[in-house]
Amino acid sequence: MDFDVLEKTVCFQGFFRLERYRLRHRKFNGEWGRPITRELFERGHAAAVLPYDPQTDEVLLIEQFRAGAMSAPSGPWLLEIVAGVIEANETPEQVVARESIEEANCQIGSLIALYDYLVSPGGTTERIALFCGRVDMQMIETGAVYGNHGEDEDIKVHVMPLNEAIRLLNTGRINSASAIIALQWLALNRDSVRRRWLPE
Repeated sequence: MDFDVLEKTVCFQGFFRLERYRLRHRKFNGEWGRPITRELFERGHAAAVLPYDPQTDEVLLIEQFRAGAMSAPSGPWLLEIVAGVIEANETPEQVVARESIEEANCQIGSLIALYDYLVSPGGTTERIALFCGRVDMQMIETGAVYGNHGEDEDIKVHVMPLNEAIRLLNTGRINSASAIIALQWLALNRDSVRRRWLPE
């Protein structure tokens, strides 16, 4: 191992956890660096899915209030994709199936795994497993509101053409990382996805 954890302290333990590390790592010149201190925000790992109907070329996005975006120029109501925290003994595929029903009353069919990416490795260990999921938009009630009431979720469903979602992305209206990554992937791969999912 080219790094060495010298000390680990739990600074806060609540719904999330904050840990402080004192560590050192080997530098590119081969020498060991001096000890450094870093705090890491621990919230677990997550999975997210962009629901897409290849027949209608539409995507499903959800809108909800996010406290972390209260100071964002566009405000705290964000257009996002379906997502949830991966619980113990749960696969990312199970998470996106569960959360799609909970957040959008949406049944996910086939899944395409896109990326497993680090959200912000300078400050958190969180990873997101990202998917594109096939859905039948005729079964979706756009404008409906869902969510886990025990968690005070208030989530509005939006169904729109992929081109409209890309327009919102390009104007900055969509500014959530997982939604940006998934929509850009779908814009680049739309033709191959439709060939894969549409009958001959």
